[in-house]
Amino acid sequence: MKKLILAAVLAIAAILLVIFGPDLLDLYRLDRYIDASAEAYQADGGPWPHVNDVCFGCHGVKGNSLHQGYPSLAGQPAVYLETQLHNFASGARSNPNMGPLAMTMGDAQIKELADYFSKVTPAANGYFKPDPQLRGKGQQLVTTGNCAACHGAQLMGHDQFPRLAGQGYDYTLAQFDAFASGTRSEPTGMMKSIAERTSPEDRKAIANYLASLEPKQH
Repeated sequence: MKKLILAAVLAIAAILLVIFGPDLLDLYRLDRYIDASAEAYQADGGPWPHVNDVCFGCHGVKGNSLHQGYPSLAGQPAVYLETQLHNFASGARSNPNMGPLAMTMGDAQIKELADYFSKVTPAANGYFKPDPQLRGKGQQLVTTGNCAACHGAQLMGHDQFPRLAGQGYDYTLAQFDAFASGTRSEPTGMMKSIAERTSPEDRKAIANYLASLEPKQH
């Protein structure tokens, strides 16, 4: 009798395993994925929530933007990022989204964000397809204009000078135009001077070239 009961139990277990086995396996895999994702998230910046989480919606995962109109923050110099956030907070630099957001941040949060994004590996701007003629012209203008003198040999930026390599085309062009019109400024006055004497077509060419560059780590 006991053998019959045991056999019946085993048979039922086998049937249940056949019916629900794939679902149980998927549930196990999902649980493992959630655990691994949670561990990776915590290793990237501590327990939830991270200060930088709010940035990813516009600036992309880990600050590598997929949108040409939003700047990539990954690999930008910490000093530059910190300065810009303070400028947004004070109104020295105007932006309808960044102004109110920066005003809610304390000095410690601003420094934390700047340090975080400065250490992230920047990705290539793979969603931009440059115009070959404009890119060639832009390369010539960047070389003769000696942009590397401030932004570094690889145009990766340093200190208060931002990374230009692989930056979004629309964003780069918009900033160039803002310097030319005087709606954006920086302490040296160099960008305003350069932008004012650069034609709109030349600005497009420069933005084409810069957006097409693959960021290279120092």
